[in-house]
Amino acid sequence: MKVGRCVLGFVMAALLFQGCAFSRGTVGDDVKTEIVVAIQKGTTTKTEVVNLLGAPDRLLQLNGRDVFHYYRYDAKAGSLLLILLNFTRLSVKSDDVFIIVNRDGIVEEVISSKRTDNLSFRFWPFGE
Repeated sequence: MKVGRCVLGFVMAALLFQGCAFSRGTVGDDVKTEIVVAIQKGTTTKTEVVNLLGAPDRLLQLNGRDVFHYYRYDAKAGSLLLILLNFTRLSVKSDDVFIIVNRDGIVEEVISSKRTDNLSFRFWPFGE
């Protein structure tokens, strides 16, 4: 009888303590499209880029050129929490802006992508 109550108590606890969780996280600042469009190849200077976007998240040097990298990562996770087994599905996308500045301090190229707008929670952990 005592063992039966322990088993029943465990089963009740297992049923009551399972659940779902949703979480979201971001890294970096939002990169505004209108600011990126304002940066013109051949005319905008390195100082103007820093005034518009702030200090770059990453600064790389390639063949005497500076590459400013601005980014924002967005992550969303849905979880099914069971007592002995948990399932989680994590979705991560990024917005990136690469600005290549030549040796004279003038913007040579602007490359950008914005992919975080359509990021959605995907709860079911098995396939689509």
